[in-house]
Amino acid sequence: MNTTPAVITIEDLSVSYERKRVLSNVYLRVQTGHVYGVLGPNGAGKSTLFKAILGLVEVANGEIFVNGLPSSAQRKEVVYVPQKGEVDWTFPATVYDVVLMGRYPHKKVFSRLNAADHAKARAAMEELDIVALEHRQIGELSGGQQQRVFLARALCQEADIFLLDEPFVGVDVTTEDKIVTVLKNLAAAGKTLLVVHHDLSTVTAYFDQVVLLNQRVIAYGPTDVVFTEENIAKAYSGQLPILHQMGMLDE
Repeated sequence: MNTTPAVITIEDLSVSYERKRVLSNVYLRVQTGHVYGVLGPNGAGKSTLFKAILGLVEVANGEIFVNGLPSSAQRKEVVYVPQKGEVDWTFPATVYDVVLMGRYPHKKVFSRLNAADHAKARAAMEELDIVALEHRQIGELSGGQQQRVFLARALCQEADIFLLDEPFVGVDVTTEDKIVTVLKNLAAAGKTLLVVHHDLSTVTAYFDQVVLLNQRVIAYGPTDVVFTEENIAKAYSGQLPILHQMGMLDE
């Protein structure tokens, strides 16, 4: 049995929107140093789970702890990369402006960014190969470039926990490979990463842990143990033939 302390502990979590239950009785222990794939069909509550951890939605029941403390006391330790559809791409900000935003959680009110902050932003941009884009407005970028920018902002925050909501949607193969490499390097450095993901054909290559979710936790744990056809069938409620047909599962 793995006795490593959990960096995120969720106990009996339930969330409802307009009296419709989205998450029900969720129990989860997330441990450090892993890349978790958060999997499930549309409407399974994957994004809601992230927003509950971040305190962005009202919780009907249950508790969430980060590093043993209520999640509200650990906001600086959690960084969120939202779905692209949640970002205002017309906002008049450059790539460099957005990456620097990752430093704001470390600053007191009215404190100015210093040379160290700028150095961290540039290092993050170099890691994601976007230095040449620093003066571009974010709406002018391709989907892959936009995703690199927001991951660079996340790196700049230097948090311990990363929540990434569908980071591979609309990106090119090169960017997808770069993101996977960055995520695995972060896990090797002791960070914790949870990634909402839809392409089941890449799960075993990308994630060493998985969480199968469909309004409740179907199963979670090491990929080679949990990511089975039986558990997938439970999570996707009889969609296995369609998933096979789409090439998202091996025959």
